[in-house]
Amino acid sequence: MKAAEIGRRFVDFFVSKGHTEVPSASLLYNDPTLLFVNAGMVPFKPYLMGELPAPWKRATSIQKCVRTLDIEEVGKTTRHGTFFQMLGNFSFGDYFKKEAIEFAWELVTGPLAEGRLGFDPNMVWVTVLGPGFHPDYPEGDTEARDTWLSLGVPPEHIQGRGLKDNYWHMGVPGPGGPCSEIYIDRGPKYGAEGGPEADEDRFLEIWNLVFETEELSTVRSKEDFDIAGPMKTRNIDTGAGLERIALLMQGVDNMYETDEVFPVIERAAAMAGKRYGADHTDDVRLRVVGDHVRSSLMLMTDGVTPGNEARGYVLRRLMRRTIRSMRLLGVEKVSLTELLDVSRQCMHATYPEIDDQWERIKDIADNESESFERTLNSGTQLFDMAVAEARAAGSNELGGDKAFQLHDTYGFPIDLTLEMASEQGLHVDETAFRTLMDQQKARAKADAKAKKGNLQDAESYRELRDRGETPFVGYSELTVPTRVRGLVADGHVVDHLRAGQLGEVVLEETPFYAEMGGQDADAGVLRSDAGEFEVIDVQRPVPGLVVHTVRAGGELRPGDEVQAMVDAVHRQGACQAHSATHIIHAALRELVGPTATQAGSYNKPGYLRFDFNSSHGLSAALKAEIEARCNAAIRDDLEVSATQMPLAQAKGMGAMAMFGEKYPDIVRVVEMGGPWSRELCAGTHVLHASQIGMLNLLGEQSVGAGTRRVEALVSTDAFEHMAAERALVNQLTGTLKVQPDQLTDRVGALIEELKVAQKQIAELKAAQLLAGAPQLVSDAKDMWGVSFASKRYHDVDAGALRTLAGQVRDQFGDRSAVVALVGGSATKPALVVATTRAARDRGLNAGALVREGAGVLGGNGGGKPDLAQGGGTDAGKADEALRTVEYAIGHVVQG
Repeated sequence: MKAAEIGRRFVDFFVSKGHTEVPSASLLYNDPTLLFVNAGMVPFKPYLMGELPAPWKRATSIQKCVRTLDIEEVGKTTRHGTFFQMLGNFSFGDYFKKEAIEFAWELVTGPLAEGRLGFDPNMVWVTVLGPGFHPDYPEGDTEARDTWLSLGVPPEHIQGRGLKDNYWHMGVPGPGGPCSEIYIDRGPKYGAEGGPEADEDRFLEIWNLVFETEELSTVRSKEDFDIAGPMKTRNIDTGAGLERIALLMQGVDNMYETDEVFPVIERAAAMAGKRYGADHTDDVRLRVVGDHVRSSLMLMTDGVTPGNEARGYVLRRLMRRTIRSMRLLGVEKVSLTELLDVSRQCMHATYPEIDDQWERIKDIADNESESFERTLNSGTQLFDMAVAEARAAGSNELGGDKAFQLHDTYGFPIDLTLEMASEQGLHVDETAFRTLMDQQKARAKADAKAKKGNLQDAESYRELRDRGETPFVGYSELTVPTRVRGLVADGHVVDHLRAGQLGEVVLEETPFYAEMGGQDADAGVLRSDAGEFEVIDVQRPVPGLVVHTVRAGGELRPGDEVQAMVDAVHRQGACQAHSATHIIHAALRELVGPTATQAGSYNKPGYLRFDFNSSHGLSAALKAEIEARCNAAIRDDLEVSATQMPLAQAKGMGAMAMFGEKYPDIVRVVEMGGPWSRELCAGTHVLHASQIGMLNLLGEQSVGAGTRRVEALVSTDAFEHMAAERALVNQLTGTLKVQPDQLTDRVGALIEELKVAQKQIAELKAAQLLAGAPQLVSDAKDMWGVSFASKRYHDVDAGALRTLAGQVRDQFGDRSAVVALVGGSATKPALVVATTRAARDRGLNAGALVREGAGVLGGNGGGKPDLAQGGGTDAGKADEALRTVEYAIGHVVQG
């Protein structure tokens, strides 16, 4: 049975039990503690934690998930994969433990012919919370155990385990409770008898049923936490691994061999001329390819582009590990697009949006492949230097620090470094490498834990959110009478704000737009009988709650009546910029292509920036055309409308949505000129495009692989910028005594004249510098049979130094000689070392010598044995650097 059908059976079963089917959230879920959705319950967190009232009593979903904490283990075990799909059913204060267990048993063991999964009941094992682990369950979770027994599960197939295995919480204060896990016995071929307690490879967990009953106040570890009290409502939160169920139902050994992954492995093996199953090392590499290609495809589908930070870095790492694995399999020129297309065929039935994004995905993949080829070349140079250094030191070992630098800076996995080192007859200090890797992981975990800790700061906001949602009425009103619902100061709910104090105010309703969707927050004041309170920021710290940061102009208390007054000029400027953002988006899609979709934006009065998906920059002509198209739309006075409608209807109309955004069932669609610009948007806008005034496109640049950014000014800011440019042109034409239309040619001619003059000066300097070569040879010191020529130069670039060093070295002929020259600038000194063949025969390596001298300058260096270059930051130590090179020569030749 294919994985897609298994998922469909799961959802259909729970829909038949009164659950609402909830579509998978994007992998880029808006959660400050997560890079990606990593569990099926993540989109339901606000409801499980009581931050928001659940829109359904019962829900079911197939949630896309990505975990990369153990990425190095992918392919080596059957347990580790980066992308997976979590099947879940949820109850928000509705049914509880008994019903959840009965549902699970019916689905797992029910007949295939009736839409169930058809597992043999005799092969099912379960675990529950055992006795003695939790004060509220002194005899263990007897209710869960008794329910399983009532369904016919033999007592010996029910195992009690501790908090680590059978108590669930999020790792932070919030809901918690015992859980019950379902395992399938795969048979003696896979391990020992004795149930999950004995062998979790043979007894494979497929489903975890969590019974949320308690509110945790402090969490120190998986098994160490404090309980604040019972939850207001008891919830059910379950997660079943689709890939695990699929491998069991498809009769394969591991998740890599299931129908949604194995076709990629087969194609990769064919490209490499390999056979899966013939060699363990090759199999591991093929499994890495199968897993990472699917994960990369799903991340790019949800809008991620490769980069050097956060989500982009994870995607880049996955794609580069894929390329490296294919190279280790013998495929030098890797076609990521070919592999991604195989994965697309496997996944698009469940996720049709892949096809919509395919052109963009192909562009990203091609560009990342080319980029990594360049990176590999750079990394190979560093590797070659490390090999030369090891050999010069008489060592057959590559240092763990070098292997880690290759991994961390250039993305080389240790297996690639090991193979390259082996080809050079070296081995790698893996122990030191692993130590550095562990230290890096520890830092990452500490950072993640710190981020999770920030959730505790939201407790005050959740308390205020429990009192009700903050309605936004600012689409139609800029001044409204309202009442203070609550106050926050220094992270705590307070009963008053004092004059002069900085605090946060929650109102019964508000006309203030909270920063969201790229639009900056409104400005304005709250006015009461006690004074005026300047609003300096507006945010939504938890869903449904609007918080106004104010500087108090008097005393304010909950229940006080205030006039909430938005600054109308500021709001109009924000509307102009936001509407102009939509116009730029439409113009880009029209002139660049439909794949030029939004990847981020920011707008405030007078200014906007817009990020879009594209692997190619905009030519000057295209930028001018885009600016002209935007201003034409403004002059045409396109009507701007906003309509509320169901999400499905909006998507059916082709309304553009932002990747990673979670939209409610009823959404707001903003149109400009009808279908020309149609987007889901909660922001504020002008009523007619002409109210924007004008748009001035400032420039365009890359902000990451596959992502470009344009910036623009609008309204009076655009006019003032163009006026300033006109004044500059007038000044230049006056100075150069030309007409405006002649200015470009005149400046170009001056630049050419300057280039010629600079070239002549450089040639004269070089000739003068080279003329001193014989004197350097004549002045050379003789040390232990080695001639040492050295000199400090001021403001001579590294290129000229290299040329001079080569000339001086050649004039020594067959003599044993070393040349060391320092130049560069005061803040960026450069050191060049050259050696003759006779000197190299005595063990004098230019690369090793330059590293000694460059270290004194506060930097590093390297190169070939005959010519090497280094640099630093402290030119004041130039003479000391030359003496260091001299001492190093003596150390080598004297032994």
